[in-house]
Amino acid sequence: MPITDWPIDERPREKLLQRGAHSLSDAELLAIFLRTGVSGQTAVDLARSLLGEFGGLRQLLGSNQQQFCQARGLGQAKFAQLQAVLEMSRRYLQQQLSESDSLTNPQQTRSYLQAKLRHYPYEVFSCLFLDNRHRIIRYEELFRGTIDGATVHPREVVKRALEHNAAALIFAHNHPSGVAEPSRADRQITTRLKEALALVDIRVLDHIVIGEGEPVSLAERGMV
Repeated sequence: MPITDWPIDERPREKLLQRGAHSLSDAELLAIFLRTGVSGQTAVDLARSLLGEFGGLRQLLGSNQQQFCQARGLGQAKFAQLQAVLEMSRRYLQQQLSESDSLTNPQQTRSYLQAKLRHYPYEVFSCLFLDNRHRIIRYEELFRGTIDGATVHPREVVKRALEHNAAALIFAHNHPSGVAEPSRADRQITTRLKEALALVDIRVLDHIVIGEGEPVSLAERGMV
């Protein structure tokens, strides 16, 4: 049965307009993005099939061009459209943070860092450089590694912080495994960075680990 024959309050687009995007399932949100299905499948059916094939929404959105375009119902145009949507989302979050008087909303900060880092198949260590009012000066990805680690050099972090005249920093890195639990190495490098930056009067506010689900704050764990 085509979606146009469904009850109005069950159609993804109408449901979104009436109840808000948060009320939709992953498959329904993806169906709106797809717009149309394929022979024998509605857009919702196709969306469910794709989510099963890729293993979930995050894996689908983070897939590379070749993987994405090989899937049924997708292609170059859809890949380009998806990349544009993801980049708009990242820029929207960045602009929200940049226009704030200061970083007073931890969830907003985490959402931005999650959008920047969660799609990488390898570990990336990044930093938010802040002024003395905790306004963002710059976001930078400083170190990249293999699937299970990135080498972080405190000297380079201090150098970049001084170049930006930063007064405080927030670190973030992703765990490609999807497990956001901070490792012993994460705690140790945080301590080393905090000690190195303290020598030049720069504070470390937090270190956020990105994985599946909610990011983990080392500051909230009492580790910073």
